[in-house]
Amino acid sequence: MPGPSNAALEDALDHLVDADLVDERDDGLVTTAAFEATRRVYRDTYREVDDDAFRGTVADAFGVDEATAAERIDAGAITRDDLIAYLTLQSLLDSAERRSAGSRTQSDDDIGDERLATMATLVTELSPASPVPESVAELDDESWREFLDASPDAVVTVWRHDCAPCEALKEDLDAVLSSVPDGVAVAGVDGESVPDFRRTFDVDTAPAVCCFRDGDLVDTLTGRQSPDTYAEQFAELY
Repeated sequence: MPGPSNAALEDALDHLVDADLVDERDDGLVTTAAFEATRRVYRDTYREVDDDAFRGTVADAFGVDEATAAERIDAGAITRDDLIAYLTLQSLLDSAERRSAGSRTQSDDDIGDERLATMATLVTELSPASPVPESVAELDDESWREFLDASPDAVVTVWRHDCAPCEALKEDLDAVLSSVPDGVAVAGVDGESVPDFRRTFDVDTAPAVCCFRDGDLVDTLTGRQSPDTYAEQFAELY
């Protein structure tokens, strides 16, 4: 069965961007936080279901019998990630589109389902944007040592996807960063992507604000704190 045409892929991408489910950035395409929050719900539900439940859900989602669903699964045409992406998009887009469209013919519905499947094909290839705020230089396990060597007095923030306290802290980030003394460098890490950093400094939660002096970790503030709390700690340490 041939894949979607380039025109269909472009149309699907435009729809995803317009719906704020995919973001076009200078370094490429990423899924948005809104999409990932819903995809995580379906991933938690369907990633580990047994084969019978997976086959039955594919049959229901794509309107085929279980024998056909099994054939498509065995052929690799529908994976668990494909199903998760399809159900995520259906939850976020399909019902809203059908309500706003009013009365539709069966042909229109088929076209909509086909476009939904094409969008699912696209998003399965995409990853979410880094949880590190764009206003903070991002480090990884290949660069944090060099950063601390060059900036031994530093504040390194630790973030994570799907982290409500992290999102809350981002609302205060400007106030927090404004209280960092002159001469103290600031950077951030995606906690899930820096196992070496977390092991080295025994960081196992997010958000976390790690304060370094002369290259050594001297304090770690975890969870969302008030801007005044960070300001007081920065003043004491630096």
